[in-house]
Amino acid sequence: MDDLRIRAALPTDLDAVLAFWKLAAEGTSISDDREGVERLVARDPQALILAERNGDLAGTVIAGFDGWRCHLYRLAVHPDHRRRGIGGALLAAAEDRFVRLGGRRGDAMVLDRNEQAHPAWRAAGYAPEPQWSRWVKPLTD
Repeated sequence: MDDLRIRAALPTDLDAVLAFWKLAAEGTSISDDREGVERLVARDPQALILAERNGDLAGTVIAGFDGWRCHLYRLAVHPDHRRRGIGGALLAAAEDRFVRLGGRRGDAMVLDRNEQAHPAWRAAGYAPEPQWSRWVKPLTD
């Protein structure tokens, strides 16, 4: 994978990232809009990590750290580039970031129905915690 480049997203990347998520991510989120992603990158410029192959966007992950916990969101790999180590490279970059920031454990938001992704997460050392449930409340209409 000599042609793979991992880097933090820039504000100029955000439209491409949003379009990419529509193609490569499982489902959409209330936060999948320009304003939400701009806010993420403005608050934490290193949180949105991109993988590029030959100059094309091949994958993303959000590695959010709130000073206490390490959260992973939006791990997505372009369908044409899957099963080539891109997801693993993105997770390694995210985990390296967490360690540098003092993080001790990463947790990932993975849809139960996204069974295609479960083996990749397990292979990277992640496992579901059945004693926890995610409780959410939309804060806007």
